[in-house]
Amino acid sequence: MTDRFPELGFYTLAGAAASPRALIEEIGEGERLGLGRVFISERFNTKEAVTLSGAAAAVSSRIGIATAATNHNTRHPIVTAAFGSTMYALSGGRFTLGIGRGIKPMFDAFGIPAITTAQMEDFAGLMRRLWHGEVVIGHDGPAGRYPILHLDASFDLDIPLGLVAFGPRSLELGGRVFDEVILHTFFTDETLERCVRTVKAAAERSGRDPASVRVWSCFATVGDHIAEPLRLKKTVGRLATYLQGYGDLLVATNRWDPAVLARFRADPVVAAVGGAIDQKASVAQLEHIAGLLPDEWLAPAATGSALRCAAAVRGQLELGADAVILHGATPTELEPVLEAYAAQTA
Repeated sequence: MTDRFPELGFYTLAGAAASPRALIEEIGEGERLGLGRVFISERFNTKEAVTLSGAAAAVSSRIGIATAATNHNTRHPIVTAAFGSTMYALSGGRFTLGIGRGIKPMFDAFGIPAITTAQMEDFAGLMRRLWHGEVVIGHDGPAGRYPILHLDASFDLDIPLGLVAFGPRSLELGGRVFDEVILHTFFTDETLERCVRTVKAAAERSGRDPASVRVWSCFATVGDHIAEPLRLKKTVGRLATYLQGYGDLLVATNRWDPAVLARFRADPVVAAVGGAIDQKASVAQLEHIAGLLPDEWLAPAATGSALRCAAAVRGQLELGADAVILHGATPTELEPVLEAYAAQTA
């Protein structure tokens, strides 16, 4: 079994998988196809990241495993540090702990304080100290106040840290402090290039080798071999769900027209869905919503034939990304694209 595509990854349980047990087959297929990384996103239902990470390690032997992302403020830092060290040992060094800022409206609803850039930087420093065996005494920083934090004095673990980044401050933090930066889906070519430049420049200003910070493009990959109703869910439905959750940020980042977002939000069909559009909307509703979204908003994706999808994925690397997450599809759904990608490489 070889790592054919170390520069390519996928999200397990993409969208609203019926059961978390689907992860077992997906990771097996991902390893068989030679994908380099499986990413685990967290939703507060049946996608709790620690449980899924352990399962991923147990059913795999080669593929890299990363959370992208969990939130540092939903667990005590000693619990998260122990999660990282346990996963690193369990997986034989294949684990990356990836964190993110989270979705503010959801945090507000749950009574979870919003995450700041300073907190994530402070948290990253704590993790590295703990993983290298330090006893942290009297910590008082943005990540919190802790009389003592300690894991194991024998530890000397270089566990990679990833950051799911969106805005410029997060991107700069990624370049300054983290080992990997994971971008967002439906970023335009210009946005991707700008984000990569921001990360690499921040790394250089901090005295780091820009090449040492790996930037992952997160690129919707939904070929024509997937049935049309499911393609609608994975493209229109997914973008519309992002617009529901943090549309202002995505529109501003891509420098899109905010008037389009306002019309989307005011549309009665959108309002009638009653939940995340990629999970709740019918085919008829998705077809209507597709008419609300400009073609250029859906264009940053790999669509069409397997050959066309493969060329689009390669284009992300040519734009400056170090690696690409083939987002929104299972490894089985990605197989034709991977074969076309391999043929283009040969």
